[in-house]
Amino acid sequence: MTSAPAIGRDAATAEVRRGTMRLLAALGLAPLAEVPLASGRRLDLLALAADGTFWAIEIKSSLADLRADAKWPDYLPWADRFFFAVAPDFPLAALPGEEGLIVADRYEAVILREGPIRPLPGARRRALLLRFARLAAARVHGLEDPPL
Repeated sequence: MTSAPAIGRDAATAEVRRGTMRLLAALGLAPLAEVPLASGRRLDLLALAADGTFWAIEIKSSLADLRADAKWPDYLPWADRFFFAVAPDFPLAALPGEEGLIVADRYEAVILREGPIRPLPGARRRALLLRFARLAAARVHGLEDPPL
């Protein structure tokens, strides 16, 4: 749980992640990549807002990636907001229309659609906040004191 994530599964994913993280930071959120959840799943991005709310972002690098993924609904209970993040050439009509949508390249991103707000229960928010903080701190520690 302490190591920093790899740059990306592939170049397309890495570029969408970079642009999306830039957008989140510009909006005042603190993004963290590759966040393991208590459910055993792993979020591509989890971002913490100043008000304590969480945004979950699932990156889709291709239509095949979307079609092969039946797990994304499992992320909905783990954040107040959920977004798909895709490259500009992604076929947007293939994405579920009720969820948030971010289009990103390696330099920037834009929110095309805000999804519904699903407030987290207090106990889950607290547990997720602790997980987020410990993971972020462990990653910073790994940068300050990498294994020999």
